[in-house]
Amino acid sequence: MWIVPDWPAPANVKAVATTRKGGSSIGPYQGLNLGDHVGDEPEVVQQNRQRLQQQLGLDVAPVWLNQTHSIEVVSLEQAQPQAMDADGSYTAKSQLPCVVMTADCLPVILCDRQGTQVAAVHAGWRGLVDGIIEQAVAKFSVPGSEIMAWLGPAIGPQAFEVGGEVRELFLAHDPAAAQAFQPRGEKWLADLYQLARQRLAKVSVDEVFGGDCCTYSDAERFYSYRRDGVTGRQATLIWRE
Repeated sequence: MWIVPDWPAPANVKAVATTRKGGSSIGPYQGLNLGDHVGDEPEVVQQNRQRLQQQLGLDVAPVWLNQTHSIEVVSLEQAQPQAMDADGSYTAKSQLPCVVMTADCLPVILCDRQGTQVAAVHAGWRGLVDGIIEQAVAKFSVPGSEIMAWLGPAIGPQAFEVGGEVRELFLAHDPAAAQAFQPRGEKWLADLYQLARQRLAKVSVDEVFGGDCCTYSDAERFYSYRRDGVTGRQATLIWRE
């Protein structure tokens, strides 16, 4: 039902990436759809979220965000009854899960080596270009060299086709980004994982794990907007015990 990140996070840091398996959604949202903004029945999505919370044994509900492809990363002090407009969250509180929803965009989770701080980020190409990873790392009270990252399920480099204008935006920030683009006809195949690793390296986060699950090519396990259009959302969560 979910993926447990394979990374050397401290024992008190817990994280999971959900798949579409389980859940009560039907039709194009079949399975454990956790997105309440995609046309699925709201009460069914709420059931799915509650089921996830129960199965993970979370005392406090994950703090769901209203994601807008921004670079806003909010600091969480307590559970929030209303979704905040943001594409990432950070907390140093225990038992307060940070969560992001995705269906091709890249989920990035972060923690420090001491297990005192965690963050979750929704990084599509717009967020990566504009610097959402840098925004998240800046929330931590330790340098990037004390932070590790895990890259969750996202559209893979053989499936993510973009126009030349997207490539140019990345190259304008860092010419080395050219390594993450391969030509295909008049378009380009973009490697979100490599682009994220480059941005993380720029802020001294060198311990980077994951980046090996393609949402587009694995319809049995993952929702994919690029593949299906109308579809659900999986989630990636991180919290401190």
